[in-house]
Amino acid sequence: MKFSRAIHFDESDRNTYFNSARTGEWCIPGSFEFSNWSRIDLQGKARQAFASGWLGLETFGRVTFVAVTTIEPLEIDSLVRALARHFVEFYGAPTVDAAAGVARGEIEYMIGICRDHPINTVMSINRELVDEGVRERFRTIKPKAAGIEQFAIHLEPHH
Repeated sequence: MKFSRAIHFDESDRNTYFNSARTGEWCIPGSFEFSNWSRIDLQGKARQAFASGWLGLETFGRVTFVAVTTIEPLEIDSLVRALARHFVEFYGAPTVDAAAGVARGEIEYMIGICRDHPINTVMSINRELVDEGVRERFRTIKPKAAGIEQFAIHLEPHH
């Protein structure tokens, strides 16, 4: 099974978002955070989180890029519980059990996004506010096939 992890190419996310995700944490689009937003809410760092931020599932911070990798089923269950707790703490869900179905749906959505991409594919997200709500678009950068000569060490024989 495939899922996505936060990656950083530089330190810019620390300046871009109020709370930046930690490198390596599991991520989902997290667009539910913006479901009640209007154009008035789209200012500064909040606008950046809306426009291009993936949601980390440990810090609940945002990150600009994620990479596709493999995940174990037990890790999926742990992510569902963490997200369900987040729904209780920040969105007023009555209980973790009550929120688990919605949380599982968000996790499965990310599994579906990653399913057909090779491992190490880098992804970005772009959101816009439209009359129907939030529109998401995903961009991918496929991993390049590395030639063996990039890794080979050539030694001169000793005489």
